[in-house]
Amino acid sequence: MVKKSTHLIFEKPNRDDFRRFYEINSDPDTNLYNPDGAMNYEKANKAFENILKHWIENNFGSWKICEINNPNFVIGFGGVSYMKYGEETRLNLGYRFDKNYWGKGYATELAENAIDYAFFELRFNEIYALVRPKHSASIRVLEKSKMNLFDRLADVPNDEKSLVYKIEKV
Repeated sequence: MVKKSTHLIFEKPNRDDFRRFYEINSDPDTNLYNPDGAMNYEKANKAFENILKHWIENNFGSWKICEINNPNFVIGFGGVSYMKYGEETRLNLGYRFDKNYWGKGYATELAENAIDYAFFELRFNEIYALVRPKHSASIRVLEKSKMNLFDRLADVPNDEKSLVYKIEKV
């Protein structure tokens, strides 16, 4: 499955994409607001295997993301997939980009395309996103994508509650 937007290509990842996944997720800058910090090799490998498994089990999940003008270089990963919110499983919008591709509007482009895909191709009626309260750039992306603050979730012990954003199909 390949989707294209104005500047980006979204595609199902494969095992060969692990190196870029690890490079992006092991960078402390891309994990500035992640309470767990940058991923080590073992954690990245497990997370990537879960992405591939999600695709096998559900026929959708996080995409690898490339620029249209450089289709062979992965700049990030993101999309919609199932995620536990406490005891509930919800359809979650998530993304992480190589820091060299921040500030180009790519996260918003990904978010808007993932929301449309989830609503109109996968036929979901609601999508959630979880964000740390100090991550203003991600909050702006969610708000530009017409998601609204819905709730707070105590998912990080001894820390501020995460913000839960939501959008419903109208």
